[in-house]
Formats: sequence, C-alpha cells, structure tokens
Amino acid sequence: MNFNLATIKIKNLRLRTYIGINEDEIKNKQDVVVNVKIDYDAEKATNTDDMSDALNYKTITKAIIKLVEDNRFSLLEKLTADVLSIAAEHSSVRYAEVEVDKPHALRFSDSVSLTLSCNKTG
Repeated sequence: MNFNLATIKIKNLRLRTYIGINEDEIKNKQDVVVNVKIDYDAEKATNTDDMSDALNYKTITKAIIKLVEDNRFSLLEKLTADVLSIAAEHSSVRYAEVEVDKPHALRFSDSVSLTLSCNKTG
C-alpha cells in the first residue's frame, strides 16, 4: 500500500507577542492563537517508520514559538506570512496554510484572524 500525502495540523498554539500599531499594543504583549496545516509527501516515512524520513512537527513548532515570541509585528499579515515561511520551508511540503487569531482585537468579537497559504505543487 502506498501512502503519499500526509497532513499535519498544529492546532491552537497559544503564544504571546507584540502585535499592532496602537500605543498599548506596542507596549504590551498580546495573546495570539496560531493554527498550521501542512501537507507533505510522507511516502518514505510511511514505508520506513524512521523519524529522519518524516517532517518533524516538534522542530517546526519550536521555530514558530521562537519567531512569534522573540519579535514585534505591526501587522497580522506580516506575522502570518513569517509563520507560513517556517511551515513551508521543508522541501517535502506541498501545501501549507497558517491562520493567526488575535483574540479580543475588536469589541464584541471573540477574535480577528488572518489566513495565508502557499501551494508548492506545479
């Protein structure tokens, strides 16, 4: 049996960063919630059961945490694009999608989110 395309989902990664352009946003870290979807060619990993043939989601998650928590962002677009770059950087990735939520960004709203994706096939 041949299993080729795998999907990894990192769900509700709760982090804190400086995000926004208002004075209080520049001075104070805020919560963000990151969701990542990565489709990759897992044929080798499904056949060998060897970690070196798989996409290491722990390594990806650590890189996302470092990026988000160690930097400042004015725009949700920039934050989301930078996370997407990490999610899509491995050569076996075919498609990646990142959604970043900024809870309580608007009055009367649970959150505001932005989603970006990239398709590396064809």
